[in-house]
Amino acid sequence: QFLGSTEVEQPKGTEVVRDAVRKLKFARHIKKSEGQKTPKVELQISIYGVKILDPKTKEVQHNCQLHRISFCADDKTDKRIFTFICKDSESNKHLCYVFDSEKCAEEITLTIGQAFDLAYRKFLESGGKDVETRKQIAGLQKRIQELETENAELKNKVQDLENQLRITQVHASPAGSVTPKSPSTDIFDMVPFSPISPQSSTPTRNGTQPPPVPSRSTEISK
Repeated sequence: QFLGSTEVEQPKGTEVVRDAVRKLKFARHIKKSEGQKTPKVELQISIYGVKILDPKTKEVQHNCQLHRISFCADDKTDKRIFTFICKDSESNKHLCYVFDSEKCAEEITLTIGQAFDLAYRKFLESGGKDVETRKQIAGLQKRIQELETENAELKNKVQDLENQLRITQVHASPAGSVTPKSPSTDIFDMVPFSPISPQSSTPTRNGTQPPPVPSRSTEISK
């Protein structure tokens, strides 16, 4: 039977697991008084870890990798109880898993200990290659997370710049406004020539007025 798991402050220690066992036993008594049954589970112990499965559907409820298990012990006063502490991969919290076995809990604890021994032997035979591979994978995963963060920041900056550009365009040319046109200039940057009206007169260099320009209706005498 699986009493459940609870968070503990330390990764190992007899007193740590004792407190967890007392807490979960008390919770089981409350559930029993409410008519709830303690769920039964199946354990798969290997050099890779401990899997907690549903005995009927074989669905994996918890997968505790062996290198994350920091402590394992059976209760000397209650031969049915055994526990282990595992560090959760997502929250990085230490969780204590407590089980009530119909068989001798000490045998299950020894089996987990044997899995540690076999895993360590495999590590020695591989020359530590597995550890190096894990380090490389962890480094690549970290780099991917950094690149994803940088990509998100760049997208936000581009969006901010586009918003600022739209605001600037709206202020520069409001709807319905007409931009005044400056007078056109020629290739010498001169204002275009405007003809002099007949009524205006322009003085000459010696101060005298030039003769008036006759209109078309005036006849010129010979």
